[in-house]
Amino acid sequence: MATSSRPSAEVAISPATRMGTVALTVSDLARSRAFYEDTLGLQATELDDGELAFGSGTGTPLVKLRGDRSAAPLDRRATGLFHLAILHPTRLDLAHALARLAETRWPLDGASDPLVSEALYLSDPDGNGIELYRDRPRSEWRMVDGALQMATLPLDLRSVAAELEAATGPQLRAPAQTTIGHVHLQVAETAEIEAFYAGVLGFDVMVRGYPGALFVSAGGYHHHLGLNTWHSAGSSPPVPGAIGLDSYEVLLPDSDELDRVIARVSDAGLTLQTDAEQGGTLVRDPSGNAVRLSVD
Repeated sequence: MATSSRPSAEVAISPATRMGTVALTVSDLARSRAFYEDTLGLQATELDDGELAFGSGTGTPLVKLRGDRSAAPLDRRATGLFHLAILHPTRLDLAHALARLAETRWPLDGASDPLVSEALYLSDPDGNGIELYRDRPRSEWRMVDGALQMATLPLDLRSVAAELEAATGPQLRAPAQTTIGHVHLQVAETAEIEAFYAGVLGFDVMVRGYPGALFVSAGGYHHHLGLNTWHSAGSSPPVPGAIGLDSYEVLLPDSDELDRVIARVSDAGLTLQTDAEQGGTLVRDPSGNAVRLSVD
């Protein structure tokens, strides 16, 4: 638990901001395709550059994968991805996600009840962290003295699985409303990170109560970004092209809002570059994580 804080109106990011595509490097594209299609229920699209995009049938892809058999392995102590979080529309949809894991015999790394949601944790074949979750209604989120209450409580998996009693059959594909709900990053420290994400990009700080971690969002969401130093305090980014995070996307509602955010980044003296491969404008946070700014 911690006191929420908001950037000034001049730097507040639009409340309509949301997360877009997470781009990863993997070692074996065919192996990863099977995982993201069969275990996660996402639909693959083959791209002209040989990469694969995975989505829920409509809208922005959730994940893009670049395959490189010679890539350096995932460095769990480096800055980068802690997990990408796939938001399912309902508790029943999360139960179907759990059933797909059971059907494909894919192991869970954990499961928790953060009070604002219910979450399953796992890793892809290269060790990239993934969260599958559903949100509780905002009316059930608890605020104490202006601070959002989050925790890490045990999740009742039997209760989630019991939702399947109302199902008419298996759900082989994630529903169309499935999105990237948030991205959780490993960072080297939190002071400069907060200055970047809250002071420059304009996200609201929602939770500071976890030691070594910070949670920020737009529009009062519990968090669009988690930022922790649990394994990466004082660390450097991984070697270029290594297994793991290439970039993640922040989707702004329109070009005017994108221009305002880019202007703040430029005024802060940070380097901006056009992302010719993925689209949008690329900037790196103080821990070297690549943020792609795009119009929704």
